[in-house]
Amino acid sequence: MSKPHWRPAHASDLPAISAIAARVHPDLPESLEVFAEKMRLYPNGCRVLIAEDGIAGYGLSHPWMQRRIPPLNGLLARLPDDADCLYVHDVAVLPEFRGGVLRAYIAEIEQLARGSGITTLALVSVYATRPMWQRLGFKPVAADAELRAKLASYGEGATYMLRDLAAG
Repeated sequence: MSKPHWRPAHASDLPAISAIAARVHPDLPESLEVFAEKMRLYPNGCRVLIAEDGIAGYGLSHPWMQRRIPPLNGLLARLPDDADCLYVHDVAVLPEFRGGVLRAYIAEIEQLARGSGITTLALVSVYATRPMWQRLGFKPVAADAELRAKLASYGEGATYMLRDLAAG
């Protein structure tokens, strides 16, 4: 049995991605259109975790602007021309396949960012996952009023975090 590994996501993976999202993020629902748009706008940042011949998780990332959190369950329309970060929109893995797979996804996304000349990764930590992200080198950003307002839709304790790739 091969160990879980990431591969590029395809449109045919959308039902599985949507099902995993519903299971892992029941309080943060997003439509199939939102997932499909991210895959269309930035296919390189969208991956699925293959485990035991099925999809056990997904990761969605795209270029964006620091401190500007894309709306939850909102369409982006287009990516900014002057993106200064790669935004990790969502990584969701079924509980029975967690353990090490997140680090592998972030390593792939880091290579993607560096290849695009982007030196920062950004994300919103939800569900008390902040310590996990900190272990992967992300640092919490002190939120001003504008950032706090955008974080509100992500639930209690949501934290905006950045990882500087230039710092090693």
